[in-house]
Amino acid sequence: MDYEPLTTYFSNEEVFFTREDIAESYLGWRMFFDRAANFIGLGIGVVRISESGKHYLALAKISFPCTNNMVEYEACIFGIRTVVDMNIKELLVIGDSDLLIHQVQDEWTTKNVKIILYLYCVKELCKKFTKIEFKYIPRIQNEFDDALAALSSMI
Repeated sequence: MDYEPLTTYFSNEEVFFTREDIAESYLGWRMFFDRAANFIGLGIGVVRISESGKHYLALAKISFPCTNNMVEYEACIFGIRTVVDMNIKELLVIGDSDLLIHQVQDEWTTKNVKIILYLYCVKELCKKFTKIEFKYIPRIQNEFDDALAALSSMI
């Protein structure tokens, strides 16, 4: 994957969830992922949240042509890889891509050759965890990560 890492200067104290708080249903590490596309380019954003509530942000700009679904997978894979690099073994992955979440959970299938390769990559990364779950949330509840992804697409 061809990523361009971006430096961010967001203070953890200013990060708040204004919608459903999923902390009650999962006490371990959580990862939100999202993508953004505009006339300038494609960007992906990831917010990793520790058990203690500390936020770790990661952004990247995609510099190759992708469909919307491919960029969602790029964001998810990017985020999971960063969590693997942190040696975290249990994770809840949260995203607003209904398609990706249901495909990873084997509830939906795909015949798209490009998406099958992404799905295989996610499943291989999942083997690096002792416990990994995926949860779909509506886009309105993924606002912070959506803003990060939009920011990364503009740089």
